[in-house]
Amino acid sequence: MSTSTMAASAAPQTVQLHRRPSPSPQPAADAWTVEAIEALLDKPLMDLLFEAQTVHRQHWPAGDIELATLLSVKTGGCPENCGYCPQAAEFDTGVKADKLMEVHEVVRAAQAAKDAGATRFCMGAAWRAPKDRDIEKVSALIGAVKGLGLQTCATLGMLESHQAQALKDAGLDYYNHNLDTVPEYYTDVVSTRAYQDRLDTLQHVRSAGISVCCGGIVGMGEAPVHRAGLIAQLANLQPYPESVPINSLVRVPGTPLADSEPIDPFDFVRMIAVARITMPKARVRLSAGRQQLGDAVQALCFMAGANSIFYGDKLLVTGNPDADADVRLLAKLGLNGHRTTTTTKDEEQLLPA
Repeated sequence: MSTSTMAASAAPQTVQLHRRPSPSPQPAADAWTVEAIEALLDKPLMDLLFEAQTVHRQHWPAGDIELATLLSVKTGGCPENCGYCPQAAEFDTGVKADKLMEVHEVVRAAQAAKDAGATRFCMGAAWRAPKDRDIEKVSALIGAVKGLGLQTCATLGMLESHQAQALKDAGLDYYNHNLDTVPEYYTDVVSTRAYQDRLDTLQHVRSAGISVCCGGIVGMGEAPVHRAGLIAQLANLQPYPESVPINSLVRVPGTPLADSEPIDPFDFVRMIAVARITMPKARVRLSAGRQQLGDAVQALCFMAGANSIFYGDKLLVTGNPDADADVRLLAKLGLNGHRTTTTTKDEEQLLPA
């Protein structure tokens, strides 16, 4: 071997190491700290999406999207002052107060939803806290919808333990009651009830054996640490919710939060990803504000682990993407779902008898 050849062989070689993304910080004693969740939210977006999708595929079939039906059975006139809500009586938003729908109206809507492929039917009523006589009426609605072979869900405000048990006895499968935000920011959003009231309702629902649907809202002027705190609150519930709706604030004129700065779309995607990582077995749902996200951001949300949407032209009293547009988007992305409908009380008058 020549001297030049030996010199070339002895020259140091450059080796490029391709490292896997560093694993996320693990919560101590099975509890997620705000700091650990902040570290997740701060990860490079591509690394975060990769981790979230990896977690997602460990627990859910690829491409499975739940399409949910939501009917407002009692609209407007709520005595709460939630700064985001157009149904609050003290805000001038153009939403009229209506009484609770009759059983036959709700059954007609539920049957139409079932015929369109729905398996779960959600009923929302704008109450601060229902009275026992309201629970009796809603129980009749639940029983009638359950009789159609559908899963049932309700969101009625704060509950006492005996009311939650009555709803369970009527056949209620899921109860929605969002935390909205973290305790330290909560009073900036609503002052007519305490954060503990929400936690108490969730405990009553759990004790009655009803599955929990609980999430929050981003884009209400909160700081990034508040978003991390919201995920920590949800993920540390024992157990964490079966369904986790992540809402992007719909800025409705007449509400106190109408002028809030919109959340950056990529920050919203990060929230979806971190919800998936911290609550791997939950349905993570794209809920209010989806109309403003656009197709590309929604696609990123599905990649981040979202596997449920509210489907239809209206979400209670705010806009939602056109149903046909959702069908086209899911088809483009190769995602699968069961066709469902969202129907308002006014639309019910157009259904055949």
